[in-house]
Amino acid sequence: MNDIEQALHTMSRQLQQRLAQRPANPPLMVGIHSGGVWVARRLHRMLDLTTPLAMLNISFYRDDFTRVGINPQVRPSDMPLSVDDRDIILVDDVLYTGRTVRAALNELFDYGRPASITLAVLVDRGGRELPIQAAVTGMTLQLPPGQHVKLKGPEPMTLSVEGAP
Repeated sequence: MNDIEQALHTMSRQLQQRLAQRPANPPLMVGIHSGGVWVARRLHRMLDLTTPLAMLNISFYRDDFTRVGINPQVRPSDMPLSVDDRDIILVDDVLYTGRTVRAALNELFDYGRPASITLAVLVDRGGRELPIQAAVTGMTLQLPPGQHVKLKGPEPMTLSVEGAP
């Protein structure tokens, strides 16, 4: 499955509509490491945003941190601007249980209090465990238990469905 370009264009159109409603306040786009950063980089260019791209590494904010430990490749988050009173576009590659987004929100609020947060995801695959919903979605997939979506990249980005059906 490689509908990534179409999904990115869909997301770009949806975000342009949202940005047109708040033209005076340039948003800060924040990608969640690592797939969300890849998607955010593409959207940032497509939207021609003037604010720098920010990146979150939520490793220390995960609710399963004590069970899975730390990834040896943990990189720091990069928040080049204050989030206080700023409209944030939070970007991730795949929305599944909502736990990654919850961890990202916790980290964002450690940086300050945003005016708003718009969640944009490349793929919404259903299966929420937390009440989190994307405002901008590139594509929706319904997968049986045991399967998951994997984004590989950064260039070229490709999507695959892995696991037993």
